[in-house]
Amino acid sequence: MCCILSKAVAKAASGAPRQRLPPAPGLPLLSMAGYLSESDFVMVEEGFSTRDLLEELTLGASQATTGKVAAFFVADLGAVVRKHFCFLKYLPRVQPFYAVRCNSSLGVLKVLAELGLGFSCANKAEMELVQHIGVPASKIICANPCKQVAQIKHAARHGVRLLSFDNEVELAKVVKSHPSAKMVLCIATQDSHSLNHLSLRFGASLKSCRHLLENAKKSHVEVVGVSFHIGSGCPDPQAYAQSIADARLVFQMGAELGHTMNILDLGGGFPGLEGAKVRFEEMASVINSALDLYFPEGCGVDILAELGRYYVTSAFTVAVSIVAKKEVLDQPSREEQTGSAPKSIVYHLDEGVYGVFNSVLFDNTCPTPALQKKPSADQPLYCSSLWGPAGEGCDCVAEGLWLPQLQVGDWLVFDNMGAYTVHTESLLGGTQACRVTYAMSRLAWEALRGQLLPAEEDPDAEGVCKPLSCGWEITDTLCVGPVFTPASIM
Repeated sequence: MCCILSKAVAKAASGAPRQRLPPAPGLPLLSMAGYLSESDFVMVEEGFSTRDLLEELTLGASQATTGKVAAFFVADLGAVVRKHFCFLKYLPRVQPFYAVRCNSSLGVLKVLAELGLGFSCANKAEMELVQHIGVPASKIICANPCKQVAQIKHAARHGVRLLSFDNEVELAKVVKSHPSAKMVLCIATQDSHSLNHLSLRFGASLKSCRHLLENAKKSHVEVVGVSFHIGSGCPDPQAYAQSIADARLVFQMGAELGHTMNILDLGGGFPGLEGAKVRFEEMASVINSALDLYFPEGCGVDILAELGRYYVTSAFTVAVSIVAKKEVLDQPSREEQTGSAPKSIVYHLDEGVYGVFNSVLFDNTCPTPALQKKPSADQPLYCSSLWGPAGEGCDCVAEGLWLPQLQVGDWLVFDNMGAYTVHTESLLGGTQACRVTYAMSRLAWEALRGQLLPAEEDPDAEGVCKPLSCGWEITDTLCVGPVFTPASIM
């Protein structure tokens, strides 16, 4: 392992400030927005990867003399940057807003703020968090259509003017507590095929939209746009097309009633995994076609989207330690196929479904670990199950896994763990959030800095897209459009 990486890992493991490396030779230090600096992450040099970093961190944790071993995350911020470039390439008309509730870790918020994203906040705590790092109120949407009065008053005091609603009660609360707010009407969608059916709780039916728009007009409240959310894990991209068509009808209703509507919010539901049933590119193609038909370029409508899983799922890896094990005899085995002994093994981890692995409960996932030590071909496998620390029957992380014999203190690594896992409070209470070590390759860092070149650096290049080659799967030129704030909330 290179010396630079080893020193950075040691500092990351100890919680000390991370090493600030000098810029690459010949590369001037460019002016950035100031949200993210090199001291916020470990720089992974050429020839090494975040997996190397994770291996060093687990080795350091195993050698610690405190005896206290806790799960931790390694977050590849370069993967977040790559996802952003991909989004701008395939949905060039859409301005992304990040759904803070998906992953509120500071490294993620800082890199996305540096990339110019807006932020979709569901409550007071999320608004405070993004404003604490310097995000202006004009880049914040309070997107929860069912808010506490205290949250509405907080938005009013801190200049957050764009709020969503889907019913008369919510409208009345805003009229009383934030009369200068600009409202976005959230409409229901056909999300029966999605993993999460948000329309059971959120969204106004098309039949009720005219009545809500009339009430808003009588109350002197500006309704400036329409939003929807097709739910996570929707296998049918045509759901976006149908929702965009429905939004067009609501825009027409608003125009008839005197509302000036100029924001269309596509919500979320974009896949965070490369191997998803519906690829992001397929969704983007359907969305672009629907936008061209119902909201053509030049129509005066700003197109937004609220993305969470898309940005962070694949960027985070979690390492979890085995804290106890138990061998159970006379259980079904694969003795005939593998020659393994007639027993199964129960492993207890320091994290469970009431913490990091909550997706088992909410998304019906089955996390599969990667082993740091690859087993030999002749090593016997045992039917194994993984359990969390809760000590009750529901805290089962995974079962039916065929694993080699593992020992207490061994580490299991789980990929694609960035969504709804970091800084979430344990459902059982009292559990501290797992530590996150952020990393980025120098190549990604330079691409990020190049993305943010000040316009005045080259007055002759105004309006010209610069090639941004990041060395990932996307190797063609990515033309990055200007970052904007919707005119209606400026």
